[in-house]
Amino acid sequence: MNTTTTKNVCGDKWYLNLDKPEEALKFLGFIAIFVIRTLLHHLMKPLGQPYLTTDFAIGLILGNLPKFREAFSGPYSVTLNNIIEFGMICHMFVMGLEMNPSVLLRPPTKDAFIAYTSMITTFVLAFVTTPFLHYTKTGPYVFSLALSLMASSTGSPILTRVIANLKIRKSDLGKLASAAGVHTDMISTLFYCFGFIFFPTDKPLARPLQRFFRALLMFCLFLAQVTFTSIVSPIFLNWVNNENPEGKPLKGSHLVMSLAFVVLICSFPLWPAESVYNPILSAFTAGLFLPNQGRMSKWIINKINYLLSTVFYPIFFFWVGFIIHMRNFDIGDKMAWAKFFSLLGTVIIGKVTGTVLCGLLLGYHVPETASLGLLLTAKGHFHVYLAALAIRTNRVKNTTGAMIIFVIVLTVIYSPFVVMDIIKRARKRVPVHIMALQWLDPTTELRILIGLHGPHNIGSTLNLMEICHGGREPGSIFYATDMVELTDEIAATLKKGGGGGQSNDSVTVTDRSVAEMRESITAAVNGYGELRNGQGVTVRRMLALSTFMTMAQDVCGLADELMVSIIILPFHKRLNPDGTLDSGNAGFRHVNRKILKNAPCSVGILVDRSFGQTEEAWRPGASMAIAIIFIGGRDDREALAFAAQVARHPVVKLKVIRFLEDKSSQNAQKRSSILNRASVVEQEEEMKLDDECFAEFYERYIAGGGRVSYMEKHLTNSSETFTALKSLDGEYGLVIVGRGGGRASSGLTTGLNDWQQCPELGPIGDVLSGSDFSHNTSMLIIQQQRTRGQLDGLHDDFNIL
Repeated sequence: MNTTTTKNVCGDKWYLNLDKPEEALKFLGFIAIFVIRTLLHHLMKPLGQPYLTTDFAIGLILGNLPKFREAFSGPYSVTLNNIIEFGMICHMFVMGLEMNPSVLLRPPTKDAFIAYTSMITTFVLAFVTTPFLHYTKTGPYVFSLALSLMASSTGSPILTRVIANLKIRKSDLGKLASAAGVHTDMISTLFYCFGFIFFPTDKPLARPLQRFFRALLMFCLFLAQVTFTSIVSPIFLNWVNNENPEGKPLKGSHLVMSLAFVVLICSFPLWPAESVYNPILSAFTAGLFLPNQGRMSKWIINKINYLLSTVFYPIFFFWVGFIIHMRNFDIGDKMAWAKFFSLLGTVIIGKVTGTVLCGLLLGYHVPETASLGLLLTAKGHFHVYLAALAIRTNRVKNTTGAMIIFVIVLTVIYSPFVVMDIIKRARKRVPVHIMALQWLDPTTELRILIGLHGPHNIGSTLNLMEICHGGREPGSIFYATDMVELTDEIAATLKKGGGGGQSNDSVTVTDRSVAEMRESITAAVNGYGELRNGQGVTVRRMLALSTFMTMAQDVCGLADELMVSIIILPFHKRLNPDGTLDSGNAGFRHVNRKILKNAPCSVGILVDRSFGQTEEAWRPGASMAIAIIFIGGRDDREALAFAAQVARHPVVKLKVIRFLEDKSSQNAQKRSSILNRASVVEQEEEMKLDDECFAEFYERYIAGGGRVSYMEKHLTNSSETFTALKSLDGEYGLVIVGRGGGRASSGLTTGLNDWQQCPELGPIGDVLSGSDFSHNTSMLIIQQQRTRGQLDGLHDDFNIL
């Protein structure tokens, strides 16, 4: 074969000469890879496939074309191997840099438990089965360890990309899968680091003592790298970041020094002649213990990720296709197919079994944890590299190595379909209709379901009915629903047959205490209904008789059937005679939380301190001071819509208090500088919706000089927010607030979450309901309906677990 390269006389180096057809073929081949890659990825985008799938398909085809194989044989194969090794060094360095090793020192979280359990079950299952299939003849047990570790690991960059592309990254399952995937990837790669120390693949030594001292040397180098990187790099990078603040161009000298520092910590474990430490794993260790916060670290991550995704990965999979010589692939090898299905089954069964077992202990649903296990089977570029390296070094046969790579790619192919199934199941739980006050048609009736725990809720229920109606046309329908726990004693007293009248009861409760409670509530609400008869008010009685485990489902089903706009629930804590709140009923708290999670409409939780004891709103001369606090977000917009209903009533004196963040403050500028582009876009969209909603309310209820007053408070941080809330102490009988969902990133509530005793009330509601605040002020915390449309946009924070 004619040579296609020219030798440099000075250095005996090979370089590209485009005057020759073979050289031009190489150049055109790489251009073809990038063009076909882009086109094929857009065609496969509806299937949610990441670039890894298309890159592998293109690389497998082009890497096995005879012309390309001839063009890249000989010295070019060495050059290609060196390019791939350098690219994998960059890949592993960035992968480590994006992880946080400090999580290993903290108490295990839910994602850590799931990661550990799925890893252990998969590793044990793989290590038991792989030796019997004889994947390799050289060092079978060491290879089984490596293969089992690969089967139990997860390609976190690929998994995170699939979750982000299909827009479930803000859902509870998306967050859990991403965190568990990163945890699994970090643990498994660290085990690979130790494995290469004690079981090096190069330069085998015959004497055990020599192997021991070499392993000891590499372990000491590993510890030295970790110690040096952990101690020195934060000092150096903090100095660089301080010298290069956001908004100013990076200084060239500092950039060069930073890159030189990175090269230093990545390479010094390789300096001793006796060391055979793997440079790729050395780069991972260096990246793992480098600080990933700060301008310089983020600059390095962004630049390297861009080069990897646009240049390296297509070349990498061309190399993989080149390594998998399909002419040597024996499609009739039954043992190879047995290895393929055995490895695939081991990966799936091990991961799913581990996550389901852990999920049952954590209280998750089996279908969702099984889907989580399937997502955690996804592998990445590092695993493909290890399998291709095993073929190149003749540790496995070409057919066996190709089957391992096919298993790895297959785990990536089906991951988007698993995510799509998750979204499909989540959408079944999300309401079909938009049933929220903000979008309520003015020409339709206002429908509200009000829950009652007992006679102590009668006063607040009647006042709520009155102020919500406010003479509204075409009228209001209120469903006063008794929420009664079904105990064994009550179950023994049930009789078939409806309660008659306006009740929806399919059974009659003959228990004396329950019957008396229901009679007193019925007398009160029916009396109010008769008083407002002919004025557009309709009151109907309902019953939710269930155990605490199923009561939320019954209430949500009732609300869906009645097509109400909002469910208003009593807080699980009752008022004591001294004005404080008691410890509460844990069962009703569980019900409230589940309704907040699964309701087909908006939800309000009423913390009644004095609202039920105040003068009835329908009495002559009555007056009621109500305030609404507006910061921003969909829940605050829903609270504003509720306030608009309340503002119609003549006895209500409504005051709108808007908390605005002082953007000129140093804290606000610091927060805005660390927001990524997606967060900035999301924040701007939320602020635009807030301004539009508030402007409409202002023009309709405030600018006209009506009974609604307005006040702005410019604040800089959560401490000032707390002080502002404290200043409202005792001024109002009822304060309406949003729960905080969809609120744009704001320093006004940052830190308040740290003090939360009742997260279901949100940060502002939790503060107002605290014992430090007035015993005369009640709170209504409102959460807007979670609609299906939010599963397709930035606000895909749905719950499915």
